[in-house]
Amino acid sequence: MDGDADLSYPARLMGEPARAAMLVALLDGGSRPAGELAAIAGVGAPTASAHLAQLVEGGLLVDRRIGRHRYFSLADADVADAVEALQRISPRQRIRSLRQSTTALRLAELRSCYDHLAGRVALVLADALVDEGSVAPLVAGRVGEMTGEGPVARRLGLRAAAPTGRRPAVRGCLDWTERRPHVAGAIGAQVRERFLEQGWATAMAHDRSLKLTDAGRDLLAGFA
Repeated sequence: MDGDADLSYPARLMGEPARAAMLVALLDGGSRPAGELAAIAGVGAPTASAHLAQLVEGGLLVDRRIGRHRYFSLADADVADAVEALQRISPRQRIRSLRQSTTALRLAELRSCYDHLAGRVALVLADALVDEGSVAPLVAGRVGEMTGEGPVARRLGLRAAAPTGRRPAVRGCLDWTERRPHVAGAIGAQVRERFLEQGWATAMAHDRSLKLTDAGRDLLAGFA
């Protein structure tokens, strides 16, 4: 029989600023090479290698080798949820440059939250799905339900998804910039996939923000 979870172990891994920066950079659900993560964290290659080794050993990251390079990604959705939850209770960093301000605005507008969408656009979509009865009212941190197939759900090409393992079809994920839940779970992943496949949004190269295209703005206007 196991006792209480040892929160201090992952907290120590996440609590170092360079390691925290690497984890946040991987919240888009993608993978990045060690050199890119070193640049994001502002540390040299040897230091980055040591940090990444600790994160892999601690079960927060997984790595794979492609050619001569190792690529790192978050171990699973549970790690992404933990990092996102810490962002919600963490103080905001002071913006000191125009570049930081621009990035912050992009992240607040639309970003990847591991395998689903977050930000203002994600909340517009969540409201539309709930208002038409396709998704039951969302509660942050709780399993939700797809309850119908209205015009918004059909336009997004959503398919009823059965829970797989610990992953529900719908889950309310509290948006740290807007302080209310957007759609996560299998349905949330479908929405993000459709946005990228249909060209409604495009991924940015150096952070997890997504750029809403003209076609994406037209789509949202139809939901208003």
